[in-house]
Amino acid sequence: MAKLKKTVRVKKAAASKNNASELQAKAEQMSRSLVESAQQIWMAGVGAFTRAQGEGSKLFEALVKEGMNIEQHTRKLATGKVDAVRDAVEDRVGVVRERATDTWDRLEKVFEERVQRALNRLGVPGREELSDLIGRVDALTAELKKVGGKPAAKKAAKVATPAKKSAAKRPAKPAAKAPVAKRKAAKKALPKAAHPVAP
Repeated sequence: MAKLKKTVRVKKAAASKNNASELQAKAEQMSRSLVESAQQIWMAGVGAFTRAQGEGSKLFEALVKEGMNIEQHTRKLATGKVDAVRDAVEDRVGVVRERATDTWDRLEKVFEERVQRALNRLGVPGREELSDLIGRVDALTAELKKVGGKPAAKKAAKVATPAKKSAAKRPAKPAAKAPVAKRKAAKKALPKAAHPVAP
């Protein structure tokens, strides 16, 4: 039984070595075929490039000759008809210009409308709203001048200066509480804002 197991192991080892050598042979064959294919592709590219260079110069010369023929032909046609051609070209240019202007105008209008819609969605006021607000502010300023005689900003500045002097007389407080005290003093010193009047 032991001999049988040993012979099976030997046969399996020999079979696996044969499989490995077959796989290695196949891999080498595939790599050779890949290298050959790459070389063929490279050679085909070089051949195509060389042919394009040769035919490119021939094509260029043919195009130059054709261009010279066309130029001579158009010169013959253009002598005597220059004014007619110029008028036709100017007319076409005018039509194209009008179309382009109309297109740009439409494009500009669409763009402005979309921007305005986006601004409205965001809550940004438009020209009309701003002009209305400016009118209301002017009306309120006129009313304040009639009632008080002086704008509220000058009064607030005069009232704020005594508050600074009184804060300077107080004993020094810790650094963290000093700004809070100054804010409270400034709030007490400022007069209450006037209520807006409807225009």
